[in-house]
Order: sequence, then structure tokens, then C-alpha cells
Amino acid sequence: MIIVLKPNATKKQVDHVIARIKELGLKPMVSKGTERTIIGVIGPEDVLRVQPLEVVPGVEKVMPVLKPYKLVSREFTPEPTIVDVRGVKIGGKAVVFMAGPCSVESREMLSDIAKSVKHAGAQILRGGAFKPRSSPYSFQGLGEEGLKYLREAADATGLRVVTEILDVRDLQLLERYTDMIQVGARNMQNFELLKEVGQSKKPILLKRGLSATITEFLLAAEYILSQGNFNVVLCERGIRTFETLTRFTLDLNAVPIIKQLSHLPVVVDPSHGTGSWEWVLPMARAGIAAGADGLIIEVHPNPEIAKSDGPQSLLPKKFTTLVNEVQRIAAVVGRA
Repeated sequence: MIIVLKPNATKKQVDHVIARIKELGLKPMVSKGTERTIIGVIGPEDVLRVQPLEVVPGVEKVMPVLKPYKLVSREFTPEPTIVDVRGVKIGGKAVVFMAGPCSVESREMLSDIAKSVKHAGAQILRGGAFKPRSSPYSFQGLGEEGLKYLREAADATGLRVVTEILDVRDLQLLERYTDMIQVGARNMQNFELLKEVGQSKKPILLKRGLSATITEFLLAAEYILSQGNFNVVLCERGIRTFETLTRFTLDLNAVPIIKQLSHLPVVVDPSHGTGSWEWVLPMARAGIAAGADGLIIEVHPNPEIAKSDGPQSLLPKKFTTLVNEVQRIAAVVGRA
């Protein structure tokens, strides 16, 4: 249920509505727009049918939300959300670039990559300190040591840090070193993890699951918002289909569809979406043309010896080319 307040509703009236919702045992989630305030109500909606709020001063109308996700929906927040990652705005006019290696392998390598991607135009350094791998014998990441390298390289270059969380027990550790926390595709429906990061003060990058529908993707985001964290960026990173020539199928349909259904920003990951460096550039261009707010790209100085995802990683020089070409596309679609 969504409660729309009148444009001239006073703070006292807004506070009264919030208090009334809480008295009914429901949870209010407030969204303040430029023209009016909207309150999302979490809990059994039949309570509001017995105790109507339309008569409360300041209330214009009470609307049911038919979609299974409430807080994520455009009905709750008609205006696009801009997520602030310590000064880097995702969801505004400018396209944001997140770049770096799949895995943090060493201090020297990460430092060099950070300098390269910063020079090319990236604003956020990506890199895995904890790596979810299909095989238990594959490289699993450097853990806290890798987090220290990320923070060090980012601080030296003025970049922000995004890295993936695998375990609820590591949340405080990641909060100490990062500016944005990524929930990966394999954890998209790890609901306990989603609820925990929903209580964090850090922005969250939520990746779409390998076989998740768009509705399931948005419901996963709903878990995070329902805990109070509205700083969520959605990432389309490809889904599994019958196609075998690419690692996944990058579902660019999802970008405009999510933009229509939700107020949250959307970025595209053409590295995982294709699985091959050859296709990263064309799909990056296509992602921005489709309306994405940013890109997350894997970059490595020597992909042949990368400890993970070498085939889909770009050389630093190729990443520079990608940024230049994507910026031209961004200008054409009014994003620069």
C-alpha cells in the first residue's frame, strides 16, 4: 500500500500519518519527492482496510500496489533514484565506469590497474577479495589482505571501491574498507544476506542471478530496501540460456524494462554477460544506448595469466578505447 500526501502537507501532518501507521503495527517507508511525500506501508494491507487512512489530515489518497515489489516500484518513487557512492553519483546524467580485475592478485598489479583505469575515466575500482568459484580448488581470493590493497589503490588514485560480499560474517570487514558492497549473481536470492546488507549504510550493487526473471531480481532488491537501505544499484550481468557461443546471454531488454518498472539505477556488466573480451566493447556501447547508468568492466594487465576470468578481461589500452567509444554513444543519447 502507498499513501500519497497532499503537496501542502505539513511536517506535523506527515509525522502524524507515520505515527498512525506504526500504531497499526505496520512499517512506514518515506520517500520525499520534489513535489510531495509518499509513504510506503509494509505489512498486512487488510489492516488499512479496517482502519482507513484516507481521512487523516494531509493524506490525498491511499493506493494499493499490485506488483509483488513495493518499495522498488515507480509507484513508490516516481523520480529516478541517484545513488551516491562517496561523491560518485550513479543514476544521474553522467555514465559511471567501474573497472578493475576480477580478482585482487597483488598490491603491485592492483596499483597499476587503478592508475590505468583512473586515467581512462573510471570512477570506481572493482576487484574481488573474496571470490565465489564453481570449483573449490580454484583461487578463492586474498580476503582481508585483498581489501587492504583495494583501499590503498583507491585512495592513491581518488577512486571509490566496490567488492563482493559472500558471507554475512564479513559485512563489518567490508564496510571498513569499501565504499560500495556487491551482492553477486550467486547470492541474489540469499535472503538472509540481502536483509543484512539492507541494514548497512553502504550503497549496494545487486547483480542479477544467473537464471532469475526480472521480477525475481526486483524482489531481491525489495529485500534490501525493506530493511531501510535505499541506495541500491541493479546490475544486468547476463543470464543462462541455450546459447553456447557466449558465457551468458546479456539481457539488454532488462535495462529499459527495469527503468520503466523501478526507480533504481541500472548498470551493465558486458564482461560476464559475454565471457569474451572481443564482445565486451560492442555490448558496452549497446548497454548505454539501451539506457544503462553505467558499466562494470573487468580489466587485467595480462589476461593470459589472470587467476580468474582472463578470457573476458580487457587490457588497459582496450579499456581506454571502450571509455572513449562509450562516451560518444552517451553523448548521442543525452548522457554526457
